[in-house]
Amino acid sequence: MRHFLYLLVVVSLASCAPTYSYYTRDIHDNSKWDDASLSKVQFYVSNDIVLWRDISKGESVVTNGKIKMVNGREVEEVIIKRGTPGVYLFSPQKKQYAISFDPNDDSKYLIFGPSEKVGERYVLLAKEWDRRYGKVTYGNQVYRTSAESAFAYLMVDISKTKSTKVTSEVPRGRKV
Repeated sequence: MRHFLYLLVVVSLASCAPTYSYYTRDIHDNSKWDDASLSKVQFYVSNDIVLWRDISKGESVVTNGKIKMVNGREVEEVIIKRGTPGVYLFSPQKKQYAISFDPNDDSKYLIFGPSEKVGERYVLLAKEWDRRYGKVTYGNQVYRTSAESAFAYLMVDISKTKSTKVTSEVPRGRKV
């Protein structure tokens, strides 16, 4: 009996967990949300995104970033962990979203857009990609990121985005 109750609790908790789905071009096209509506959607990132840049001597350091030594160089690193919630700020181009994961600074955002290579999922976009690295702007700085970050997708809790509110009214009629 004790095992059955334990199983029941686990199943109940699992059914309450959010169901994240990839944010795709189809969701974008079908929803037809404006900027105000998009700013109410909670986005998440599917994989870790690691950004880094070399720090030159005498340069100020962003407090949220970590500084570490790599091959004798000082490197500032920003890590956006898998599942980190983000918010929509604006669209720099059609079907592209500027998403901020930083709770205090709207200038720290990343650009996501649909990619045909992965079923039109919204992926991290960079200014340029080569085989191993990409360059992205985060805040007012240019950072490098590994090619693995190109497979960091935007996700949404689909049950919340597809909820429909129906308001119905039944008039009783009108008599003379």
